[in-house]
Amino acid sequence: MLLAALVAALFLLPRAGILALMALVAGAGALEWARLCTINAPLYAGAVVLALFVAFSLDVSQAVFLLATAFWLFAAPAWLRLRVEPEHRPALAAAGFVVLVPAALAMVVLEPGEALLVLAVAWIADTGAYFAGTRWGRRKLAPAISPGKTWEGAAGGLIGAAAYAMILSFILAGAQATRMAAFVGAAALLVTVSIVGDLFESAAKRQAGVKDSGALLPGHGGVLDRIDSATAILPVAALVVPFLKSTP
Repeated sequence: MLLAALVAALFLLPRAGILALMALVAGAGALEWARLCTINAPLYAGAVVLALFVAFSLDVSQAVFLLATAFWLFAAPAWLRLRVEPEHRPALAAAGFVVLVPAALAMVVLEPGEALLVLAVAWIADTGAYFAGTRWGRRKLAPAISPGKTWEGAAGGLIGAAAYAMILSFILAGAQATRMAAFVGAAALLVTVSIVGDLFESAAKRQAGVKDSGALLPGHGGVLDRIDSATAILPVAALVVPFLKSTP
């Protein structure tokens, strides 16, 4: 139901309508993030939505995506290794802007078809990780943060996303080795940051002592629980997609 609504919105709404929808999603996610940080939720959500509109109106999307990519590739992994404690609420609150604003902006900047193809990487990787982890999972990926995740599951997600990238490359460009290698490399990068994004939100929830980020979606937890991987994938993909389109 939610997926069908998203697809319809992306293809039927004008750009301004998509921006408004993403502002709504980012605002809902910000309310949950503020509760994880134990700060004023309405004020924080308003600041996140305002930041999204400012970034869009000033046309600084590339700078925003570069910042987010640097965060997911370097800052977030370092954060996980250092196990930042709950008293570091200002840092976690600042990170929330990098988690939510670039992802929402990417959904506005990317073409509808591109956005769905990118989100499919997260869905396929999650599915592959679940089945591989359930069947072969032995070695814990990050036991202190998310005990259910395994290295075998991560490998399954990577293999699934690589297969998807190869099929997509073949459909779009035929059997071109250079293009296929670029697609597979991009998929590997996106899967890597999706795992980091998932673990980062899990760490934030553990620091806050909660299982789910919220209860907005009955039976599914909160908004952040549904978009944790996507928040990392989308801004990185917004930088990668133009490169893939220009690859000969």
